[in-house]
Amino acid sequence: MIRHFLILFIFCLGSMVVEGQGKENWKTLSKVVQVQKMVEEVGFEMDVPVFSEQIKQLEGKTIELRGYILALEGIKAQSHFMFSLFPYDICFFCGGAGPETVVEAFVKNDKKLNYSSKPVTIKGVLELNDSDINRHMYILREVVLVN
Repeated sequence: MIRHFLILFIFCLGSMVVEGQGKENWKTLSKVVQVQKMVEEVGFEMDVPVFSEQIKQLEGKTIELRGYILALEGIKAQSHFMFSLFPYDICFFCGGAGPETVVEAFVKNDKKLNYSSKPVTIKGVLELNDSDINRHMYILREVVLVN
């Protein structure tokens, strides 16, 4: 009985650690490398992500990230948006940051999250993408606002 309790406790503790590490999770997501690979779909070579073992361990788990909402359809509430470690003016799309500093986010139950220019914390289930060129390499599903 005690052994089962300890196993359950360790499992739950591991889940809490992943969720409570917004900054640490960004650091882990940065441990990706890009390699040139022929992509048949487009007919030329493109950068394709190769995920570290540390990143692969987060796949399918709920993680927490602190950063900025980058609205895809104007500054309004949205259920699909990009989420960045950095504000818009220095994010991957506009500044000098790399693709590992953003995730594509889908809000739980297609609810809408209000845009904010201030940093917020979200959590969701991490999905890794190294094959669909129409999606970002990091996708966060079932996203909810933490604060």
